[in-house]
Amino acid sequence: MVVDHRVASDEPTRLSEIVAPLFADQAKGWWTQLTGGERVELLAGADAQDDCAVFRVNGPQELVIGSDYVRGAKFRLYELGYLNEYDVGYYLAMANFSDIAAMGAQPVALLSVIRYPRSMPDEVFRMVVEGVRAACDEVGAPNVGGDIGTAERLILSGSALGAVESGGTLRRNGARSGDRLCVTGFTGLAAAAQRYFGNFDSGGTRISAEKEGCLLAAWKRPQALVEHGRLLSTSGVVTSCQDSSDGLKAAILSIAAQSGVGFLVDEDALPVADLVAEIAVLSGSEPRDLVLGDSVDFQLVFTMPAEHLPGLRARFAAHDLSFVEIGTATTSREVMLRRKDGTMEDLPGAAWRHAS
Repeated sequence: MVVDHRVASDEPTRLSEIVAPLFADQAKGWWTQLTGGERVELLAGADAQDDCAVFRVNGPQELVIGSDYVRGAKFRLYELGYLNEYDVGYYLAMANFSDIAAMGAQPVALLSVIRYPRSMPDEVFRMVVEGVRAACDEVGAPNVGGDIGTAERLILSGSALGAVESGGTLRRNGARSGDRLCVTGFTGLAAAAQRYFGNFDSGGTRISAEKEGCLLAAWKRPQALVEHGRLLSTSGVVTSCQDSSDGLKAAILSIAAQSGVGFLVDEDALPVADLVAEIAVLSGSEPRDLVLGDSVDFQLVFTMPAEHLPGLRARFAAHDLSFVEIGTATTSREVMLRRKDGTMEDLPGAAWRHAS
């Protein structure tokens, strides 16, 4: 059979011929369980095609819910042709699940809104839906429905649900003076990708195809750090947590403001990926500006008392995971960077801000 990739079916046809087969038998046997035996079971998902999904919840637990919007075709790297519709759908789901991970919760489900132009071919629409589903499969939480329909352009939004043991939800407002500030890994790769691929119009220097692939992976296949978040939550020693999807500086400033503390960040301690350092040189910028600035990385930024660091490191190591200490919470409300030469300055980098 020859597939006409230009076909743009109406909404009922797409629901019956594309969406329904992708989510057939979704609810059969799906459930997730927390450490104390608390259980969430899916009774009716997208396969039922009811107005809402239905879950059965057993045991004391807290429900975590978050929503995130993705600019769809307005992604800069999508406009430049480096991302496709599958990538953008995947990103939508992972951006939402990253917020769930930052709360220390186990992902339960995703509700997605997919609005598309009438002229969008069926195969392109399928790529969006399959990208969302693939990310959901990655974290083990189903896409249980939402809204699908037409709009003037591709518009994507999602709401993720998670469950956490009673009293175990991680917040941003618990950091105290003396707590250690930590991050789960490298930041700045997403910003480096935008900086690098955006320079070609001005004749920028090219790096190897393998390195280009690593840069694009920050946008094409980001990962919500669910396992890290669960370890932080169940440790019982973490005082605050946030993901770095608005940039590392923005995360640190947010925790500081919500907790009523300041932070002293050590420049020497900031983890800098070799690739980020290389792109900084090519673009004439400081590596720390990429590491701290507006970069949609999904690392977890958290605080904890210093005496519990060895125990948490051991818990992480048992799962082949790690984290890096980058600073200390202070009684001052200032957020400062201690340079390698010992001098102090305001934390550099451009923190991302939501448009008003």
